[in-house]
Amino acid sequence: MLKSLALYLKYITTIAFRKEMKIVLEDINRYQFNPTVFLKIPEYTRGDLNKALSESMEWLLYAQKKTDDGGVSSYHMAKGWSSSYPETSGYIIPGLLSYAVQNNREDMIAPALNIANWLVSIQADSGGWQGGRISENKPETVFNTGQVVRGLIAAYEYASDEKYLQAFEKGCNWLCQVQDPKGYWKKYALMNAFRVYDSYVDAPLLHAFNITKNKKYKECAIQNLEWIINEKQQDNGWFEDCDNTEKRNEKPIIHTIAYTLDGLIDSGFLLNEMKYVEAAKKAADVLMELFLRNGYLNGRYDRNWNGSEYFICTGGAQMAIVWMKLFEHYAEECYIEAASRMINLLVFIQQRTAKETGDTRGALPGSFPVWGKYEPFAFPNWASKYFTDAIMKYQEFINPDKK
Repeated sequence: MLKSLALYLKYITTIAFRKEMKIVLEDINRYQFNPTVFLKIPEYTRGDLNKALSESMEWLLYAQKKTDDGGVSSYHMAKGWSSSYPETSGYIIPGLLSYAVQNNREDMIAPALNIANWLVSIQADSGGWQGGRISENKPETVFNTGQVVRGLIAAYEYASDEKYLQAFEKGCNWLCQVQDPKGYWKKYALMNAFRVYDSYVDAPLLHAFNITKNKKYKECAIQNLEWIINEKQQDNGWFEDCDNTEKRNEKPIIHTIAYTLDGLIDSGFLLNEMKYVEAAKKAADVLMELFLRNGYLNGRYDRNWNGSEYFICTGGAQMAIVWMKLFEHYAEECYIEAASRMINLLVFIQQRTAKETGDTRGALPGSFPVWGKYEPFAFPNWASKYFTDAIMKYQEFINPDKK
């Protein structure tokens, strides 16, 4: 407790006389330490969503320009720009390419492929990619490798360049090689601990199988998926071993819960095996009901779905994507209602009135309010990544005649 207070005091004193303090003051005014603010979010128009999407995409490009290697950075109000993050840079690629194609933004193709080229250049001899930021020089990590594979698959499907194919195959081979016979990953996993959110590694493995027809990719993914749904899910939908920490594993963050659900859904669709989708639906339905009733989600949930901590923007955007994927399959209007309300909430958080520079303009914070425990006083690139993905997917369901 004292350590946390000291850290927050350091954040506040560091930014107290900087321009970013205006953002903190605005969040104090918007939040007012009263969660009912979430029930008063305005309904944004199609034009508002387009503006929010454009601003978020421009910020991602800006975050890339803040690096000298082609990867994508994040902004911390007290510390400035971080070094590039291979994992999140990898899964930013598909969204950049999709947006570029859909909006005739040829100028965005080169930045997306520059990320892919950088990732190919830093691949370890083993086939994996390092954990953490590039400056941390950490060893290869399973989850991070899976997300780089996602990006390189997208780059390969767009550009048909064999170097991307060779790199993601090498990465997939390594993932299969280091998997435990019981189906989980522990060696080369974050904290050397098995986690169910590696379902988000299974989906790119299955995508790679569809391209290469290498059966071991499919077998590896199924082994992990079976371990997750048979060993780690409670009857109420909650998953054990779902957090990216050791101390708070009994109440995981919605960011890693959403990773787990998205991975199960995509894997279920890729395999045409609905038991994985149904497993995700159990948890997604609980969170949907909580969100529709309260207007917000907490940052963490325990095994009885009791919430704690402030809202995590990344997790909210991811859950909107999960609900829309379930809507596509089940055609239940409650899913699209929940996704719509979540996107409105995120646009509200993004559209600040405080005078800002390019460092934060258009970006989403880690938490709302900005001082929340997840990425406090920071604008992680992955929050904007999932925000843009959520809006682009939601645009598929909007009536084209609606303004």
